[in-house]
Amino acid sequence: MKVLVTGGAGYIGSVVTEYLLDAGHDVVIADNLSTGHRGAIDGRTVFHEVDILDQDAILPILKRGIEAVLHFAAFSQVGESMKRPLKYYLNNVVGAVSLLAAMKDAGVRYFLFSSTAAVYGEPERVPITEDEPLGPVNPYGNTKLAIERLLSDCSSAWGLRSLALRYFNAAGATGRFGEDHRPETHLIPLVLDAAMGGRGQLVVYGDDYSTEDGTCVRDYIHVKDLATAHLLGLDSLVNGYTGVLNLGNGKGFSVLEVISAACEVTGLEVPYRVGERRPGDPAVLVASSRKAEEILGWNRSFQDIREIIRDAFSWKRSNTDGYGS
Repeated sequence: MKVLVTGGAGYIGSVVTEYLLDAGHDVVIADNLSTGHRGAIDGRTVFHEVDILDQDAILPILKRGIEAVLHFAAFSQVGESMKRPLKYYLNNVVGAVSLLAAMKDAGVRYFLFSSTAAVYGEPERVPITEDEPLGPVNPYGNTKLAIERLLSDCSSAWGLRSLALRYFNAAGATGRFGEDHRPETHLIPLVLDAAMGGRGQLVVYGDDYSTEDGTCVRDYIHVKDLATAHLLGLDSLVNGYTGVLNLGNGKGFSVLEVISAACEVTGLEVPYRVGERRPGDPAVLVASSRKAEEILGWNRSFQDIREIIRDAFSWKRSNTDGYGS
């Protein structure tokens, strides 16, 4: 298929693009490079430096034979979204409206959406299933849920076929593409930065939760497994499936378990200190991905946290300044 990947210069977008190309798809990337990196653009693609808010620029790209859109172009920093909600609603929600309007005009009907576990807020039960009540607790999660609802309405109105994939904590890297957020807020790259001397002490936010070691437990999914799920998700769209699916590891790891695994993998110490809890941090967030396994035929290949960290560490050692090196 000929597909458009929005946000293809970002972390997950670049890895999914690599997998799409390796599977024989024809990929076009649209990215404004506001958070993505030119160095993360696969040279086998056609790249357009364009903003999805610019519908007049997106429409002619779609009209050049695009059959499906994989949408990753969103701001995703929870803390920033609390301080700058208008920025998030403009880019994430209005940007999605602009993109979908262009798709409608171009006659493109397949839409694979990068959603988030943040739509669940603080869940009542774990592992979290797709039937869990939705209640985001920050503007970022609100924008993703708004887009999910928009997709449902577009499907009813004009036959859009959409699949929203709700990620938990993406981590790891391929040999070519890895995680380079600025600023970085994700635990595994922060742990590796601390181990490699790239920052001071890592802060562990609370050690008095109702978990085995007192630190928060989260679900970390390898970005390679995410990419595989996107290939299967694209096939499922073409075959008529629409809806929402969770994508997670299926088991959780505490902050201290991640630190311990990083020490084992790298052979380095991770300096850290325990700080105060962050408001709104649930003790445990772990996904149930059974529905994705059943519907997509998806199997995770990298569930061991050490494998995830090993790939992330390998990429960091080869790219000590991220995509700036």
